[in-house]
Amino acid sequence: MYVPAHFAATDEDVRELLAHHGAADLITSTPDGLVATLLPFVYDASRHALLGHVARNNDQWKQPVLGEALVIVRGPDAYISPSWYASKAEHGRVVPTWNYVTAHVYGTLTVHDDPEWVDDVVRRLTSRHDSTWSVDDAPPAFVAGQLRAIVGVEVAISRVEAKLKLSQNRPSADIDGVVAGLRERGDEASADAVERHRP
Repeated sequence: MYVPAHFAATDEDVRELLAHHGAADLITSTPDGLVATLLPFVYDASRHALLGHVARNNDQWKQPVLGEALVIVRGPDAYISPSWYASKAEHGRVVPTWNYVTAHVYGTLTVHDDPEWVDDVVRRLTSRHDSTWSVDDAPPAFVAGQLRAIVGVEVAISRVEAKLKLSQNRPSADIDGVVAGLRERGDEASADAVERHRP
């Protein structure tokens, strides 16, 4: 990943992103080529691993992985209009861009075809994303059937390349304009990210 110094992420930034991202892309290189699946993951800091599950009918978990697996994790992202920049009125030499937070997480993929392991991950994912429903709200026989239809995946993290491209390369007045423009558009997550990481 190309990461200019002003867009580099700290270790704390990476931990925050891994703990609070949404779904991510699991990408593996197989004898048949690249395979990708969008999955929710939970970050287990004690294992330094991303944990998730795939459908049993998804062939990705059955195929041998050549080298490391890659998980592309994303935070907020947004189109940035040059009309938001104060410097537009000064000299007009501005162009649109895209702000984003992302990490490329590399590691060893392990498959867990174990209902207890998968049950734990499903409960962790559910409690992270849903405060109104619990796995225990569903009938046990139904849950058992659903668990048989999925397989657990774990990516033991070996390295992370992360980038926070959040207008840090712009003058302060331009950053103010970006924050105001994002808030006016209703994109609070992106505006907050720019505010938190302004130089």
